[in-house]
Amino acid sequence: MWIYLFITVITLLILLVRRKYSFWEQHGVPYIKPLFPFGNIRPAGKRVHSSQLMTRFYREMKGKHPFGGIYFFTNPVALALDLDMIKDVLVRDFQYFHDRGMYFNEKDDPISGHLFNIEGSQWTSLRKKLLPTFSSGKLKMMCPTIITVAERFRECMEKCSAEDPEVEMKDLLARFTTDVIGTCAFGIDCNSLADPEVEFRKMGNKMFEIPPLRIFKFFFISTFQNLARKAHVKSVPEDVSAFFFNVVRETIAYREKSHVQRNDFMNLLMQLKEKGELEGSEEKVGTLTLNEVVAQAFVFFLGGFETSSTTMSYCLYELSLNDDIQERARESVQLAVTKHGGFNYDAVMDMHYLEQCINESLRKYPPGANLVRCVTKDYQVRNSSVVFKKGMGIMVPVYAIHHDAEFYPDPERYDPDRFSPEEAAKRIPFTFMPFGEGPRICIAARFGMMESKIGLAALLMNFRFSRSSKTVVPLVISPRHAVLTPAGGLWLKVEKLCR
Repeated sequence: MWIYLFITVITLLILLVRRKYSFWEQHGVPYIKPLFPFGNIRPAGKRVHSSQLMTRFYREMKGKHPFGGIYFFTNPVALALDLDMIKDVLVRDFQYFHDRGMYFNEKDDPISGHLFNIEGSQWTSLRKKLLPTFSSGKLKMMCPTIITVAERFRECMEKCSAEDPEVEMKDLLARFTTDVIGTCAFGIDCNSLADPEVEFRKMGNKMFEIPPLRIFKFFFISTFQNLARKAHVKSVPEDVSAFFFNVVRETIAYREKSHVQRNDFMNLLMQLKEKGELEGSEEKVGTLTLNEVVAQAFVFFLGGFETSSTTMSYCLYELSLNDDIQERARESVQLAVTKHGGFNYDAVMDMHYLEQCINESLRKYPPGANLVRCVTKDYQVRNSSVVFKKGMGIMVPVYAIHHDAEFYPDPERYDPDRFSPEEAAKRIPFTFMPFGEGPRICIAARFGMMESKIGLAALLMNFRFSRSSKTVVPLVISPRHAVLTPAGGLWLKVEKLCR
């Protein structure tokens, strides 16, 4: 009897899975054949980075339909293949797709309730509160602080290259961005440039280096969010959460007691916590709780720590392989510094060719390889009989679009002139999305660009970069990192320029 019951249960499960995996076929949508239990996700040990996986799916299905079908476990996910469809999802029909569908659990894991994750009216309210903190005026206030860190970065690079001209740049750049974000977000001198083992650096690495078990956990909690919340599952490791809560509490307590004012992100968050408005602003937007302050400081650290360092890594890698482009970028920096009487905010804003180099690096190596959106209410797809049900996932393959020869001829060639003012004016919308697009575009995109320009400018004014014996060409993308990251680091030959 037990055998018959077991066989019956297994048979029912097989029929249920087959029914789940027939979703896209039933709707006449081209799809990638799934394999139980992972669907189209590669299991741990056989993974490639999601950028490569979605690019393969994109190329296989593009031109057949405005979107294609894939599966995360047994859940159907739509892969956007058409720019008009992408415009619908990110902008035109944003009210149906305003959530990212990311897992967060404010009750058990309050640090996960940050701007990147939260949804609905809560997201709208919080973004309205935070938007003024990234105005041009606020960025200009933070610029001298970043330039001070960049000067320490130059000294560190000089010491490292004197000891050995073959330098692992990815780690050094991550230490630079750690110090920048530690200073601008927390008002703390991390000094990871002098000591790479500082706690901030360890915590940053822990969030971005994802071991196989955490990869599986990530996909599980993303796919079965309600179950994960009922099980009190946390997305942020306990020690990481405790560290950031302690840092923020201690920073706020010290500043309030000592009446310390600094031109940094933490000071702006404190103003919102205490008064519900920023100094110089007449608009009250509502106060932030301590949990909200910690969560926003945490995501600001994550966003500025890894994405900016990888962007600078890829830019230096490409400049090391293209001497003529590197020299043009160096001249752009030097001319701006001379024109504006020193290395200052106005000079940084005037380094146009360097910005073109960064943008071309962001095209080839977008930190966020894919944009994910969640259907918030049933959506009738334009010019189609298909209805996306509430809760369904939509994926926009940014990396694949950035490498599509239809939009970028010879896409593997590094060419900053693609981003000259003339070419930028001709660019087709939604073919360049390194920071996302639409209302949920990265709120700190301009800060990230300023941070990257300052770091690269400080290096280019003082050093020449070229391929070393350890440089891997072409680069291999690590499948162990959420952000697009070179496997094994980035080794370059560094030579100090004679002044």
